[in-house]
Amino acid sequence: MAPSNVPAALLRLLLLATSGLLGPMLSGAAPVEPVEVSLLAGAQEKGAVCLDGTPPGYHLQRGSGGGSGSWLIHLEGGGWCSTLKDCSGRRMSVLGSSNFMKPLQFAGHGIFDSDEIYNPDFYNWNKVYVRYCDGASFAGDAEGQAQDGTTVYFRGLRIYEAITDELMQKGLVNATQVLFTGCSAGGLATILHCDDFSARFPQQVSVKCFADAGFFLDVRKDISGERSFWSLYNRVVQLQNVRQVLHKDCLANKEPTECFFPTEIIKSIRTPMFILNSAYDSWQIQNVLLPSSSSPEKSWLSCKDNIGNCNSTQIEVLDGWLSLSICFLLLSQSSPKLLLLFGTLNNIYSSLIEFRNTMINDLNIVEDKAGWGMFIDSCFTHCQTLFRISWNSPTSPRLGNKNIAKVVGDWYFGRSQGVKEIDCQYPCNPTCNSLPPP
Repeated sequence: MAPSNVPAALLRLLLLATSGLLGPMLSGAAPVEPVEVSLLAGAQEKGAVCLDGTPPGYHLQRGSGGGSGSWLIHLEGGGWCSTLKDCSGRRMSVLGSSNFMKPLQFAGHGIFDSDEIYNPDFYNWNKVYVRYCDGASFAGDAEGQAQDGTTVYFRGLRIYEAITDELMQKGLVNATQVLFTGCSAGGLATILHCDDFSARFPQQVSVKCFADAGFFLDVRKDISGERSFWSLYNRVVQLQNVRQVLHKDCLANKEPTECFFPTEIIKSIRTPMFILNSAYDSWQIQNVLLPSSSSPEKSWLSCKDNIGNCNSTQIEVLDGWLSLSICFLLLSQSSPKLLLLFGTLNNIYSSLIEFRNTMINDLNIVEDKAGWGMFIDSCFTHCQTLFRISWNSPTSPRLGNKNIAKVVGDWYFGRSQGVKEIDCQYPCNPTCNSLPPP
């Protein structure tokens, strides 16, 4: 079948997907020295260790000038491990062992940038990047035995507490203003520990929390009809014993797994918080809504690879779904397994609408919380604070003519009222187009 019947716009998406032009785009330079990793002192004695028993680490860059008394504490993300096998495997990577931790480049990386032009509000602050090596959002406190008889340590809560204590000794205790943040699984950790973290400071210190791409949804069913993400969270909760960090008022009425979802956690948080998320969060769409466990339509594989191989039925599907090109755009930036789901566009589109509506509904509570803020865009992306192109550049996503850096700065310093922005539905926002795919 010749491709002449395929709508031009969708054909262009096909060509972009197969030519690699939708690949990552880089921006900004990284001109200064990388920041060395500091390993936690006395980690073994404190029981605050990575999955393999090595001490956890963090990267500290000292502030200067007017930022000497201000601190930015960021918790790294990296998903979760929910079985002994998976957690044991992570011990041979940077997500489970400090043996693999290397110096990090802060320059050019969004909220960590020391260039005032690109990071005007936080450029000269003390900045700390806390490495993630426990697999449960800095929340677990248990251990298990791997198949080879070695111990797997689930000590995320102790890591969070011990590193915070050590940073206090290194000057955090004297901070005048603090921003506690994290991305992805680190964003969830920020939400979990927000009140505990702020309670460590005197009332006159300005302490606020900022969760980037950490608002994970309890999707009732994925594209195959299963509640697979809830099952993953349930395994994490049970295996790593995260109950200690969950709010008691939630545990009094709900299962611990439900209390591990941000929707429930934010109901009890008293500290001012900012929620940054995409309503079409790429990680959640790929792993929560369209997990690899779904059964893709293999008959679409040859059609996806070469539109000339599509049969008449598939061409009709392509024609009929031109107005819903979001589905293919999302899939074209996903893994090969997800691309095979192209034959289920109807279900996917319905699920995307439901996904966005669920997120907006779950965030309604933020509207009533004084001192809180949010920036919910419609870009297909995940974690936007750590990249100059999304944080603050001429092509950054914008809502209300403000980019993320401007909105977050206005919220933190109280420069404007009602910093709570929610984007319209995809593809209404043209400023999303410049972002690289995840």
